[in-house]
Amino acid sequence: MELKRSLSIRLFAGLFAGLAALAVYAGYTAMELRMLRRLQTEIIDRNRRDSLLLVRVQNDLNVLGLGMRDMLDAKESYPLTAWRSQFQRIRTDLDDAVKREAEVAPAGRTPDQARYLASSMAQFWDAMDRMFAQAADNESEARAHVRLSLQARQAALSAAVSRLLVQNNESDEQAMARTQQIHSQVERNLYLFLAAMVVSFAAVSAYLIRHNRRVFDQVTALSDRRSELAQQLIGMQESTFRSISRELHDEFGQILTAVGTMLQRAGRLAGGNTAFREELREVHLIVQSTLDKVRALSQALHPVMLEEVGFDGAVDAYLPVFERRTGVAVRCVKTGASREIGREESIHLYRILQEALNNVARHSDVKQAEVRLTFTDQHVTLEIEDRGPGFPDSRRDGLGLVSMRERAEMVGGRIELLRGAAGGALVRFTVPAKEQAHVTA
Repeated sequence: MELKRSLSIRLFAGLFAGLAALAVYAGYTAMELRMLRRLQTEIIDRNRRDSLLLVRVQNDLNVLGLGMRDMLDAKESYPLTAWRSQFQRIRTDLDDAVKREAEVAPAGRTPDQARYLASSMAQFWDAMDRMFAQAADNESEARAHVRLSLQARQAALSAAVSRLLVQNNESDEQAMARTQQIHSQVERNLYLFLAAMVVSFAAVSAYLIRHNRRVFDQVTALSDRRSELAQQLIGMQESTFRSISRELHDEFGQILTAVGTMLQRAGRLAGGNTAFREELREVHLIVQSTLDKVRALSQALHPVMLEEVGFDGAVDAYLPVFERRTGVAVRCVKTGASREIGREESIHLYRILQEALNNVARHSDVKQAEVRLTFTDQHVTLEIEDRGPGFPDSRRDGLGLVSMRERAEMVGGRIELLRGAAGGALVRFTVPAKEQAHVTA
């Protein structure tokens, strides 16, 4: 329990650290993306719109400059006042362009720059209005005014607009450089985060693998100790059964045999006392029945027949006794040539046969069962099948079935709890065939 709690705490701590790192990375990435979006919307896109409007202003100024040049051309016979309507259209478009440009002007533009462009534009149009007013009285002075003042003002406005375009281009380049830097930072951070996640995953995996290996080693050690303990318990059980069987056979059996002999002798000495002889006969029958039960119990505790006639013969001797005791008819089918089996394998085969048949008598509620014994060169297979309800899940971990599994492991065999062809329970025990070692004196 302490190991489980410690592992859970460490895993939750690792999970919390991973989530915290993910949250920090997500927050930082979101901040970088917001900065990138601001650069995109507030600087780059705004600069581009402003540049387009400045180009429009520049084009209007160029048209204005060409108009003034044509107006001063000596070949033109039109008076200066004839150009008023054309310049008015240029002024309307130029004022609209300047107004729109002021609305989308970049945040980095200084107030002095904004005021200079607006004031210069207003001064230019004031001078233009005075020129047209002067042209009505003295056209030659008005032409001189255009040549000396208006063209210079138009050139200054064009230069100012060009400087603003250059400033926008420089701002665009800086914003693009910053955008590339943010992209590079986000990409680098992504690679660092992925590398950190891979390292963390590898560290957690290595820790879990090492922890699981340690747990598996502990489980294996516990399993080995359990198997060793089970073998010792089963060995002690068999030794105890053998001792009790010997006591029953040698002590109680001999006593009951002697009592039976004495009763027979007393019956012969009774002479003509018929009633007394009848009483002695009944007592003799009781003693004989008790002797038979003692011998059957002795045989069940330690099957001496295994040592005398082998497993095959012990099965033939046990089945009739089981039928008389339980009332369950057992059909025995043997396949293959009978052979001698090792002592350890024989006792475990016999015990599993006993346990399986006892389960049939106690739980299956049937009066028939079948035992199949198959001999091959490599294996001996014992099958016990009935036509009852099968193995309920509640009985699959019973003490008897656990004992079967332990005995199977002790001899390197395999126990299977299956459903028979008729739906009943089928116990199949397969054990490697090791011949009984004979020791010659």
